Amino acid sequence: MNRQIVHLMGVVVALFALLVVFTSRWAVFEAESLEHESANRRPLIEQAQIPRGIITAADGTVLARNRRRGSGSSRLFTRVYPQRDLMAHALGYSFIDRGNAGIEREYDDELAGREDEFTTIVDELTGGTDAGNDVRLTLDPAAQRAAIAALGDRKGAVVALEPDTGRVRVMASVPQYDPNEIPSRFSQLATDNANSPLLNRATQSTYPPGSAFKVVTAAAALDTGKFTPDSIVDGSSPQRISGVPLSNCCTEGSGDFGPIPLAVALQRSVNTAFANVAVELGQDTLVEYMKRFGFYEDPPLDYPDAQMAPSGIFNGDGDLVEDGFDVGRAAIGQGGAEGQTRATVLQMALVAAAIGNGGVMMEPRLVERIVSPDGRVRERFRPRRLRRVVKEETARQLAAMMRGVVQSGTAAGTGLDAFDAAGKTGTAEVQGGAANQAWFIAFAPAEDPKVAIAVTVERTQGQGASVAAPIARQVLAEILG
Repeated sequence: MNRQIVHLMGVVVALFALLVVFTSRWAVFEAESLEHESANRRPLIEQAQIPRGIITAADGTVLARNRRRGSGSSRLFTRVYPQRDLMAHALGYSFIDRGNAGIEREYDDELAGREDEFTTIVDELTGGTDAGNDVRLTLDPAAQRAAIAALGDRKGAVVALEPDTGRVRVMASVPQYDPNEIPSRFSQLATDNANSPLLNRATQSTYPPGSAFKVVTAAAALDTGKFTPDSIVDGSSPQRISGVPLSNCCTEGSGDFGPIPLAVALQRSVNTAFANVAVELGQDTLVEYMKRFGFYEDPPLDYPDAQMAPSGIFNGDGDLVEDGFDVGRAAIGQGGAEGQTRATVLQMALVAAAIGNGGVMMEPRLVERIVSPDGRVRERFRPRRLRRVVKEETARQLAAMMRGVVQSGTAAGTGLDAFDAAGKTGTAEVQGGAANQAWFIAFAPAEDPKVAIAVTVERTQGQGASVAAPIARQVLAEILG
């Protein structure tokens, strides 16, 4: 009888142990995965019962707020975007049925009021409200409107930021979408392959940067000490680069220039000259300086990783490569199946910003501060230095060369000299030469930069100077006044 009781006790203990294990599994060890399980709607409903934090622009313009429906235990909050498509790609959206994107996704915990245990206890003791935190962005609505208006109905993107702080003032992508329509039109927007309105062309799309990339090549040439602005380079056309003829035809730097100073080669955007420079520098040096500028990794922006793409040299399979490519053509922002230079608009804006900031790259930011429902500033983001990209003297020399591009080079006559801008045009052939990818990057004023900018327009018949530079001029006019 005692043996039977012992066996029964053993069974009871074993069953109790299994019960503890399985309840601990769901309640403790796998609680987070269960909470994010798509079939589990309880956290989604609970989230909708809490007013989400308000998102505002740098000037206080409300970009995202809540609409309450019902009362008591059936009270629910849904998201409303008063500015509609103005900042859709940077702002993103947040809806129970469609998830979230953009800033709404990156700062979901803060906006939803999900704090750590210590903060929750403090809030309870101080009478904190059950609501999300507000988020203030760095974006400038007036400058954003100027960028979108300047792009018009052309597919493309604009990014403008402060070189010395990293604060992003403009992040515009066209075509746009209205976040308010996500619940009703998501499938239609997601399957619109001809326009891809949900795609953030500023951070997700990579394009051949063309001659705008010569700024990176010039930075490497000057910073290594192998070249100076007065170094004579061969700008004759055509030439054989990597065994294949390369000419200055059909881009900004058309013509046979012969021996010219490096500074003039940048002003006139001479392909053969920069291809020769790159051949002398070699693949390893070019890739090293690309990495210094942030290529080959996602930009360190407070934005969802899934909505950012790295820039770099890509082969025909879409893989990033560090060797085996035609260094001469990669150095002028082009290339072939073995390796083509591709960059996002955000990345090229960071290139301009680093040169404008004396060779130092700052961490780019979209969020300025987080404020609790009672008005306390929970977190204020200060400018953060990422790294020194090039020596200060290199940045000074290159800034002077880029200034020459605007005053007497390929960007002369664009009106950008009114802002004392230092810039670089770019025109890359796409669609087998049937169209161009137009670029312009700059910072202004050259002596004391307040803003750096990058602009690109997809599949245009124009060039960087005639298509992208005027867009930059309109945005700079709004920011600089």
